[in-house]
Amino acid sequence: MTDVAAPDTAQGPVVEMQHVDKYFGDLHVLCDIDLTIKRGEVVVVIGPSGSGKSTLCRTINRLEPIDSGEIRLQGTPLAAEGRDLARLRADVGMVFQAFNLFAHKTVLENVTLGPVKVRGTKAVDADAQARRLLTRVGVADQADKYPAQLSGGQQQRVAIARALAMEPTVMLFDEPTSALDPEMIKEVLDVMVDLAKQGMTMVVVTHEMGFARTAAHRVVFMADGRIVEENTPHEFFSNPRSGRAKDFLAKILSH
Repeated sequence: MTDVAAPDTAQGPVVEMQHVDKYFGDLHVLCDIDLTIKRGEVVVVIGPSGSGKSTLCRTINRLEPIDSGEIRLQGTPLAAEGRDLARLRADVGMVFQAFNLFAHKTVLENVTLGPVKVRGTKAVDADAQARRLLTRVGVADQADKYPAQLSGGQQQRVAIARALAMEPTVMLFDEPTSALDPEMIKEVLDVMVDLAKQGMTMVVVTHEMGFARTAAHRVVFMADGRIVEENTPHEFFSNPRSGRAKDFLAKILSH
């Protein structure tokens, strides 16, 4: 692992999933999921397509409702709807595959919107914070442009800045580089590695095995809606225990 801060085990976990089940019609997409994420921990979720990785990520802030089980954020059960859910959700940053920036707003406006509207931050303070974050992710010079004027990699870094502007307790990344050209992937992963080094709690669904090896504290391998195994990156990649994981790694690491 590359200088990633150790998780904080003195405080309670940030995310707890217990016996979580989720169906899409007859399809059982999450099967009895148990997962606990410590403060400052970077958990990378990998597995074949259709294994439930993105659904797991999206249930953590109730973008996908669950059918049974419980999810707690910092010890508080995640409400099904309403103001309590909105308040908890504000503590969860989310970065999507498709950026999801507001096309009619500038980069700066995209980053300041949440703090002003949701957190009640003064506009001048939100503006200063946004500029600091845009500098941090390397796109400060794009502040007055619109998303369509940016490359995919730049848009995704703006999306990360926008999520950070809410000062989240945990960041969820749902395949953040899968829509990017190869040369843009590194610039986004570099930002994510920096976040990991600074102790951000992160859940990352990705196909980028290099990131999993270097930035994760723990790799969670999913198949058929279940967590098949979880381990440190070194142990998982050098000595996978399950046949499913061995088969998956043989396929992806042979290219």
